[in-house]
Amino acid sequence: MQILDHMALLGRLDWAATGTMLAAWFVISWMIEHPGAKRPSVTVLMSERRRDWMKVFVTRDPRIFDSQILASLRQGTSFFASTSLLAAGGVLALAGNTEPLRGVAAEVSDMAVPVVIFQLKLAFVAIFLTNAFLKFVWANRVFGYCAVMMAAVPNDPNDPIAFSRAAQAAELNIRAAINFNRGLRAMYFALAALAWLLGPIALMIATVIVVWVVWSREFASLPRSILLEGET
Repeated sequence: MQILDHMALLGRLDWAATGTMLAAWFVISWMIEHPGAKRPSVTVLMSERRRDWMKVFVTRDPRIFDSQILASLRQGTSFFASTSLLAAGGVLALAGNTEPLRGVAAEVSDMAVPVVIFQLKLAFVAIFLTNAFLKFVWANRVFGYCAVMMAAVPNDPNDPIAFSRAAQAAELNIRAAINFNRGLRAMYFALAALAWLLGPIALMIATVIVVWVVWSREFASLPRSILLEGET
């Protein structure tokens, strides 16, 4: 009951801000992964290039170059998985000692804020970081599946299973990349969620900024223009 009483201190604006952030997270992810045919995202364009990669892979000999690329992709997922885990640990540690935050809040507001409110806001950040960690770990695992599938692709284009297995490897590669990108977006939103410590208005502003950054990189960036130059 005491926790519910403390949560009652969160106003409608707080709930609206958190709801807006969660909705924005889902909507921008849907837009990126399911864009219109006339305006593809970088994610979709790169998916096609990954399929092209596996087609070329069938006839490439030796395949050291491909193994190096895949190894670098797995290293990236491992790095971000470790980073998100450390960040989540830091947030949880801060939730256990909120005195520094209460001191800051006392300087900008005359109202005393219960510890549980800070812990609730930090838990919101931890949810995003935990999601990011799970996505990165799964991406790393699927890149491993892709590596095994690539090793099973015959080096003879005349082999009847060569291109079908290469296509399977491409789809595994794409799924791993999608989960990696989801993890990155979760980390972006985790950073924005920290703004809730300053209030619901700050959280809404941070949400708008993050959505704009994510959208622009997928739909209005220079890398996207470069990728479109090769489209026919």
